[in-house]
Amino acid sequence: MQGVGTNLKKLKDFMLGKALTDDQMSHEKLSRIWGLPIMASDAVSSVAYAIDAMLLMIAAKFIGIVSLPVILLLIILIISYSQTIKQYPKGGGAYDVSKDVFGRQASLAAAACLIIGYILTVAVSIASSTAAVTAAFPALLPHKVTISVVCILLITLVNLRGMSESSKIFGVPTYLFIGAMAVLIAVGFFRYFTGNLQPIDYSAQPGVFPQEALLTLTPVLFLRAFASGCSGLTGVEAISNTVPSFKEPSVKTANHVLYMLGGVIILIFGGTGILTGLLNVVPVENATVISQITEAVFGKGVMFYFLQSATALILMLAANTAYNGMPVLLNILAHDSYVPKQFSHRGAKLSFSNGIIVISVISAVLLIAFKADTQALIPFYAFGVLVSFTISQTGMFIKWFKIKTKGWQYKSFINGFGALVTLVASVVVFAMKFKDGAWVIGIVIPAIMYFMHYTHKNYNRFDEAVSIESYDYKFKESASSGAEPCIVLIHRMNKGTLKTLNYAMTLSSNITALHISTTPGHTELLQKQWGKLEISIPLTVIKAPHREVLEPLHEYISARESEIEKGGSLTVVLTKFVGSWRHRMFHNQTTIFIENLLNKHRNVSMAVVPFIYELR
Repeated sequence: MQGVGTNLKKLKDFMLGKALTDDQMSHEKLSRIWGLPIMASDAVSSVAYAIDAMLLMIAAKFIGIVSLPVILLLIILIISYSQTIKQYPKGGGAYDVSKDVFGRQASLAAAACLIIGYILTVAVSIASSTAAVTAAFPALLPHKVTISVVCILLITLVNLRGMSESSKIFGVPTYLFIGAMAVLIAVGFFRYFTGNLQPIDYSAQPGVFPQEALLTLTPVLFLRAFASGCSGLTGVEAISNTVPSFKEPSVKTANHVLYMLGGVIILIFGGTGILTGLLNVVPVENATVISQITEAVFGKGVMFYFLQSATALILMLAANTAYNGMPVLLNILAHDSYVPKQFSHRGAKLSFSNGIIVISVISAVLLIAFKADTQALIPFYAFGVLVSFTISQTGMFIKWFKIKTKGWQYKSFINGFGALVTLVASVVVFAMKFKDGAWVIGIVIPAIMYFMHYTHKNYNRFDEAVSIESYDYKFKESASSGAEPCIVLIHRMNKGTLKTLNYAMTLSSNITALHISTTPGHTELLQKQWGKLEISIPLTVIKAPHREVLEPLHEYISARESEIEKGGSLTVVLTKFVGSWRHRMFHNQTTIFIENLLNKHRNVSMAVVPFIYELR
């Protein structure tokens, strides 16, 4: 069994790399150079599907007209979120702003919208990436769902290896895409205005969607196209949600990355939109706008396949923005007890691994359910993010009126205007995409909010059930004459812990209280409570630099076991909380893993003390 555990550890180290210590956290933070590709890949790559979605609503000659308000909205959001970053340097974005200004209900609505946005970012980005691959290699079209799921697995593995490594892996393809798109736009403009590039001729091309009904721009068509184009705004909020992930000074670094992001998006989105109109591009089955423009500008040669490959990569890596944003948001929500506490745990590579796994699983399910069809997923996409934009900007608008710091009038105008525009955009998107499936979001958002309410209520009731704040407890000395060593595992001070200590007193007078420290702040609180209760048993603290309990516990138990005389034994006593099955999901099942670990020690006995709690 020992060999199996060792081999699994070696496999884990091979797949994810060696575990990092807490002291290495600063090395995992993002610089401007690597922060841009990590945080910009989603927003930058949105051009690959936003223009396609707009083209299904209006003729190519109107794309530039509709792109303008989308770009203006982007500029407003960039300026607005730069102010949010300065006011909320701990991250959280819309969630923190709304919690501070409006209270719980609005903050949970913002969090629910962001969660939906992050999950759909992954699904839409991966589906679009697959579309770019199948546009270049049509023979792969029947396998697009399989390709999409494999992409999810790859990006999950890279993220589990840590932020520093993922930024370097994802950085190069992102810069390649930005450079390739800049070359495409520059060469396309040059060739068109020198008379060497003509509008695309579709007369002999199969699979062309008829656009006769779209030759006039009605208000309804304009709004529908604008709603589709707003899908290109997702990803802008990710930087404000993850400010602590940037190198110090984190606020300044985050803002610089935000401005760089805005400039790149305007160049690519605006340039591609203009070229779409100049070349009179129309929707073609199994072809994307970028693939058609590239073929028109460069022909179907090396540059065509290079740009399609770069597009596929950037779209796959665009999901990485969500992989950085959602786990951080879930960590903040876990600390506030709105999602299970497991989401606050950092993995071996200092990443929030549980959040990464959850976003991967849900996104994979969506891709399978919608057959990796980008346009089928788009209706669910922009609304949630735009609502979170609106809540955040409205919150900042009200905050400036409350604090009235220097320049508050100018700042409140920016955020107020941003709130108004994003509110209008939210209503337009929901109304225009309602029949296409956006109505589902109206059910999913309240469902997520209910789950967060239920989770928070569960934790509050649990804390009340096990709290020792109003519990009259006096430590009793051991009543046992036994001298066999006994170890009591201590995680936090509560009624269950005190029951376990009292039981251990009946077993031995040679007791060690052992705490494996995974979080310094939690350990300090435990030590204060321990001293306040005047417990004469010494509290031994072992640091777990990799935030894993089992490995340091195994090493400590092995060392103590080696000191046992022949025929002797070491007893380990631990607490097990017993509640209804509905409440078990909110607590990690560390006790089960510890039991399995102790079963491997020949001279170690184990006593599990159940503490039955009822939530009222």
